[in-house]
Amino acid sequence: MQITRRTLLAGASAGALTLSTGQVLAQKAAEFTFKYGNNLPVAHPMNKRAAEMAAAINAESKGRIDFQVYPNNQLGNDTDMLSQVRSGALDFFTLSPLILGTLVPAAQISGVGFAFKDYSQVWSAMDGELGAHVRKQIAASSTLFAFDKIWDNGYRQITTSTKPITNPDDLKGLKIRIPPSPFWVSMFKAFEASPLTINFAEVYSALQTKVADAQENPLAIIATAKLNEVQKYCSVTNHMWDGFWFLGNKKSFDRLPQDLKDIVTRNINAAGMKERDDVKALTDGLVAELKGKGMAFNNTDAELFRNKLRAAGFYAEWHKKFGEEAWKVLEKYTGKLI
Repeated sequence: MQITRRTLLAGASAGALTLSTGQVLAQKAAEFTFKYGNNLPVAHPMNKRAAEMAAAINAESKGRIDFQVYPNNQLGNDTDMLSQVRSGALDFFTLSPLILGTLVPAAQISGVGFAFKDYSQVWSAMDGELGAHVRKQIAASSTLFAFDKIWDNGYRQITTSTKPITNPDDLKGLKIRIPPSPFWVSMFKAFEASPLTINFAEVYSALQTKVADAQENPLAIIATAKLNEVQKYCSVTNHMWDGFWFLGNKKSFDRLPQDLKDIVTRNINAAGMKERDDVKALTDGLVAELKGKGMAFNNTDAELFRNKLRAAGFYAEWHKKFGEEAWKVLEKYTGKLI
C-alpha cells in the first residue's frame, strides 16, 4: 500500500475506521489477544501500516492471535498508555523516544536538537549502534522492550499563529506547546522560549484557544491533525528528528510460543520499514499541500540554532547526562556537536 496525499486526506475525512481485524478470521476465540494503542489519527501512515500488520499477524497465526489496533488516543493520551503498557493492561504502544525519556532517560539521545543532518545519518544510527544502545537501556530499566526497527515520525518543524521563526531570537518568550518531556523543555528554554507541556490529544484546542501560540511537529502530523487550521506559519527548522519505538510489555509478549513471537516480530519490523518510506514520501508532498491551504513556509539556517544551543550549554549539559559512552556513539553518526 502506498500512502499518498490523496489517501491521507480520504482517510482523514472518513468516518470511524475499525482497525481490529482478528474477529473476521476465526470462528473460535483466539488463543492470544493483543491490544496496540497509539496517539495518531487513522489517516497517518502509522495506522495504515498497523492495519496491514495486524491483518498479516492474525492471518499468519491462523487465528491464534487477535492483534487489535486502537489509534487516535482511543485508550488515553501518551501518559495514560505508557502507564498501561508498563502494567500490562496494554500489550503494545508506539511512543516518541523523547517522551519515553521520562521513564528511560537514555532513550532521548536520538532527539538531540539539530544533531542529525539528514535521514542517512538517522537510519545509520538507529539501525546501528545508537539504536542498539537505546533498546538495551529500555529492556534493562523497565518492564518494556523495543522492537528492532524504530518507526519514523519525521523531522520536526515549528508552526506559529503569530510570526515566522527565522532565527533563534524569534523564539524568545514564545508560548510554544511541547510534548511532556524534560528534554524538550531543556532545549526550548535554551532558546529562551516559554514552553508549555501539553499532551497531543489537547494540542488542537490549546492552539485554537491561544493557550499556546506555537507548536512543533513533523509535517505528516501537522497535516493529519489539521493543525494548519489553527496555525498560520510553518518554519522549516528540522530541529529534531523524531521516531516511534514500537514498545511491548515483556511479560505479555513472553506468553507467546517462539513461532508466534517470530510472526509478530517479523511483521512489526516490516511494517515499520514501510512506514518510514511512507512518511518520507508524504512529507515530500505536504509543503505544497499545506501552502495551498494557506500556510506560509520559510526556511532557516540550522547552524544559527546549533550555535545558540552550544552557547547556552545545551549540548554540554546533555553530554554529561547521557555519559561519555553514549555521547561518543551519537557523535559517531552526527559528527562533533560540542
